Amino acid sequence: MNSRLSLLILLLIPVSLKAQSLFKGFDNLFTTPKSYSVNYVKVPPIIDGDINDGVWQQASWTDNFRDIEGDLKREPKLQTNVKMLWGDTCLYIAAKIMDPHVWANIKQHDEIVFFDNDFEVFIDPNNTTHQYFELEFNALNTVFDLFLNKPYRNEGSAMFGWNAQGLRSAVKVHGTLNNAADADKGWTIELAIPYRAISIGNNIQTPTDGTTWRINFSRVEWDTQVAGGKYIKLKDTRGRNLPEHNWVWSPQGVINMHYPERWGYLHFIKSADNKAQFTIPLTEEQRKYLWLIYYQEKKWFDEHHTYNADLKLFNMANEITINGHPALIKLEATMHQFMAIITDNTNHVTLSINQDGLVNTVK
Repeated sequence: MNSRLSLLILLLIPVSLKAQSLFKGFDNLFTTPKSYSVNYVKVPPIIDGDINDGVWQQASWTDNFRDIEGDLKREPKLQTNVKMLWGDTCLYIAAKIMDPHVWANIKQHDEIVFFDNDFEVFIDPNNTTHQYFELEFNALNTVFDLFLNKPYRNEGSAMFGWNAQGLRSAVKVHGTLNNAADADKGWTIELAIPYRAISIGNNIQTPTDGTTWRINFSRVEWDTQVAGGKYIKLKDTRGRNLPEHNWVWSPQGVINMHYPERWGYLHFIKSADNKAQFTIPLTEEQRKYLWLIYYQEKKWFDEHHTYNADLKLFNMANEITINGHPALIKLEATMHQFMAIITDNTNHVTLSINQDGLVNTVK
């Protein structure tokens, strides 16, 4: 082998290993999220639960849902898929939920719908992990909609009294609901989510060509048995319900949907020039290092009851190169707070993260 090539390989190996070792122990939180390029339609679908409308032929189905932990668990036994479109006022979602036993009991709006089998939508239009929205539906088309100021892990509060104004949803059961005597195919659901409904104040989050949101979908499925002609949840030896299955579009890597940084990318496209395959932006690659610091800081706090101000203790350097772009990382911390920032030395964009997991672009 050429001696210069051998030297180059020896120089590159430590760099590669160092980059990989940075994320060691947090690997499940840094798998690449799914992405979906959503097409624009001038004439929207009719929201009636029938997903065979011609307009839906303009949208492609997502991959089959996976376990929420991804490769850590086996593949779901039942198939779930989603497709999306967008228009001038709404995001449109269609889902098909295959299930030989379709049942639902909850009928009151804003009851805890995931106590039934359900379909859930999580949306973060601003990609800050704060001020995001959750919508849940069962096969009776009962809606549980809520707003979160920040994730529960950061002592966030769910606002159950918030309603998605103008939301339209419709369910079609392919079989017979709550009939344990027959076999069903499943159920389908259609949604029209107004941009105004998932906006704060008068700042309506209306996407344009090239806009990117964060989104994920979850399906809760309970193990049941038939008793007295009804579906009854299976219980453990202590009489408690067995844990539900959580199947999602983009694996979270942890049994918790309230890690918005792990949700998939929703890329809005309108013009022919923007129909190329979605590429994760450089800023998202930079955010990975902020999230690594966040996870490291939370672990450090649990062990030392204070936050850490020294990147070296996380085996990180102040200067780093991401996809060929040099960047500078700074970290400040006190006993109760921390802030990490990363600045791209090429485009001079600065991103920050704090102890609440709030990600911002620094002006």
